[in-house]
Amino acid sequence: MYDRISQMEPLIPGRISGLEDLAGKVVARSAALVGQLHPESQRPVVELLRLINSYYSNLIEGHSTHPVDIERAMHNDYAAEPAKRDLQLESLAHINCQKTVEEWLLREPDLNVADSGFICRVHKQLYAQLPDELRRVKNEDTGEAIEVIGGELRQREIRVGSHIGPLAAALPAFLDRFAGFYQSDAHHGLMPIIAVAASHHRLMWIHPFLDGNGRVTRLYTDACFRRLPLPGYGLWNVSRGLARRRDDYMAALSLGDAPRRNDYDGRGNLSSEGLAQFCSFFLEVCLDQIDYMHGLLQLDSLLDRIRGYVQLRGAKVIPPPKPGLPTLKPEAAYMLQEALLRGEVTRGDIVRVSGMAERTGRMLLGQLLDEGLLVSSMPKGPVRLALPTFVAGYLFPDLYPVQVLR
Repeated sequence: MYDRISQMEPLIPGRISGLEDLAGKVVARSAALVGQLHPESQRPVVELLRLINSYYSNLIEGHSTHPVDIERAMHNDYAAEPAKRDLQLESLAHINCQKTVEEWLLREPDLNVADSGFICRVHKQLYAQLPDELRRVKNEDTGEAIEVIGGELRQREIRVGSHIGPLAAALPAFLDRFAGFYQSDAHHGLMPIIAVAASHHRLMWIHPFLDGNGRVTRLYTDACFRRLPLPGYGLWNVSRGLARRRDDYMAALSLGDAPRRNDYDGRGNLSSEGLAQFCSFFLEVCLDQIDYMHGLLQLDSLLDRIRGYVQLRGAKVIPPPKPGLPTLKPEAAYMLQEALLRGEVTRGDIVRVSGMAERTGRMLLGQLLDEGLLVSSMPKGPVRLALPTFVAGYLFPDLYPVQVLR
C-alpha cells in the first residue's frame, strides 16, 4: 500500500531530451493553428470542440452519447429512455463543467490548477450536475451501491485493474506534494508541457476520488493547457486522440504505474522510463490531434467543403436538419464562405455577396439563420458562422462518427 509521498517519485522523467523535442513541436504547431482562421470564426470551432471533448472523454469511460444527441440535450430535447437521458445529462454536465473551469481561469489568472482545492472543485462542479443514477458506484466485491459525493476525497481503498491507489488517509499528503511540484508557475521553457503530461499520469495514479477520476483528470489537463497558456489550445483537444487509442492509453498508464526496474531506471520508487514512455505517448497524441485540426482548418479546403455541403443539400443527397425544411440554394455557399472569411458580416453585405436579388437573398439568409448555420447576437445585427453538429460532421470529416439524423 502506498502511504508515503516518496512512493510517487519520480514526478518528471529523468531523461527528457526526446520529450523536449516533442514538447517543442506541440508548442509550435499548436500556435500555428491560431493564424488559420479569423478570430471570430475560431469561436464556433472552440464551442464545437468543447462538445466533442465531452463525447470522447465520456467514451473513454464506456459511456457513448452521440454529439447529435448531446446537442439535442443542449436544446432541452431529451431521449424518452431514462438511461439515454442520463447519458445526455452526463455529457451536458461535462460541457458545463469545462465552461465553468474556463470562466474560473479568466477570473483567477493566478490560479494553481494543480492544487487539491481546484481539483476537488472541478469534481464537485461535475458531480453537482450528474443525474442520481450516475452518482453511484458499485463495490464489485460486495455489490454495495455507494453514493459519490462531489468534491469529496475517497474514504476507502481502491483497486483499478492491477493498480492499488494510495491509502485514503494519505491522500492529502500525496495531493500536497502533487500541488507543490506541478504548480502552474513552477516550470519554465518546455518543461511546463512535459509537466502537463506527467501530472496527467500522476493524478490518475493518486486516484483521489471514488469515481470520476478519468474525466476530472482530463478536465484538469484541459485547464493546465489553458493556464499556461498554450496558444491554439481549444482549436484541438487531447481527449479525441486518447479515445481513439484507448487501449494504448490504458497500456501507457500502466507503464507509468510500474515500479523502478533497475539502477538505470531513475532513483524513485516508480519507473522513470515508464513515466517517460507515458509522457511520450501523451505528447504524440497531442501532436496527432494538432496536425489533424491543422489539416481541417486549411482555408481553401474548408471553403471547398462548405461548397460541397451546400451542393449535397441542394441535390438532396443529405437530409436537412429537420424534416420538411427546403433544400439549400447554391448561393448559400457564398454566404457561409463570406462569414468564415470575415468572421462577422452585416446582413446587407452578406445578401450582396450572394448575388441574389434583395428579397430572395434575405429569404435565404433567414433560412440559414433558422437552421443555425449562421447566428447573430441581435435581431438585425451582423451574422457569424456557426457549426451545429448536423453540418460539422461534413465540414470536419472524422471529427466524430456521422449519425443518420432521426
